[in-house]
Amino acid sequence: MIRQADFFLEGNRSGVLLIHGLTGTPLEMRLLGKGLNSAGFTVHGMQLAGHCGDTDDLLATGWRDWYASVERAADAMLAKVDHLFVGGLSMGALLALKLAADRPQQVSGVGVYGATFRYDGWSIPWLARLSFLLPLAKKLGLGRSRVFLEQHPYGLRDERLRAQVSAAMHSGDSTIAGLLGNPWHALADLYQLAAQVRRQLPQVTAPCLVAHASEDDVASVRNAELVMRNVSAPAELLLLRDSYHMITIDKERRTLIEHSARFFDTIAAAQPLRSAA
Repeated sequence: MIRQADFFLEGNRSGVLLIHGLTGTPLEMRLLGKGLNSAGFTVHGMQLAGHCGDTDDLLATGWRDWYASVERAADAMLAKVDHLFVGGLSMGALLALKLAADRPQQVSGVGVYGATFRYDGWSIPWLARLSFLLPLAKKLGLGRSRVFLEQHPYGLRDERLRAQVSAAMHSGDSTIAGLLGNPWHALADLYQLAAQVRRQLPQVTAPCLVAHASEDDVASVRNAELVMRNVSAPAELLLLRDSYHMITIDKERRTLIEHSARFFDTIAAAQPLRSAA
């Protein structure tokens, strides 16, 4: 059974929609959300369709369902704020970029946190690096019950937090730290989404803060460089040198909060109100 885990923090008329990653949970965005809310922003840490349940719940959805839930959350936020910012972690970064590409008149800025177009980080085993072939496997009906288990260090450089997250993943409560592994068919949808967003990057005209761990264990810095090269917008690169993939909760989360709040504040002060077209 899917359990609701999203959060909403009331603030001013500048809103930030935060999107978690594949098999993840809104809790991985909560510390960032609380920091942005303390800086004045209204924040919604949304929950993607099919998440915070079991593997079958996730496999009953695909990337179009995940994106549709982002669009619904954006529509709800637009009714409350004058400026809409969107930030996403890992796959959530891709969904944030797609929203910006599809809705240039509504999205004022994007937080691109640990963007994951490919799983090519240093901890990814060689077999998992072939996961770009999974859309073909899904099309052929192969591997629906197969899962890539999460690998040490679980995206975290902070050893104390890593132990807590590992215990939470093994507890069976997916609302705390998400599922223990990535189902093959869900990864297939991620790669289909990645291909779509890659094509749409030139349509992103909202300023982007591209934050990435320099030693990301899951997705190498090449993912961030892809965004920097291809968006049609001013883009600022923030490399975090004491974190792994989960930069929203790892050692440099306060640095991420400060940069994000300053980045979004600067845009809100300079931009006229965007239309709701």
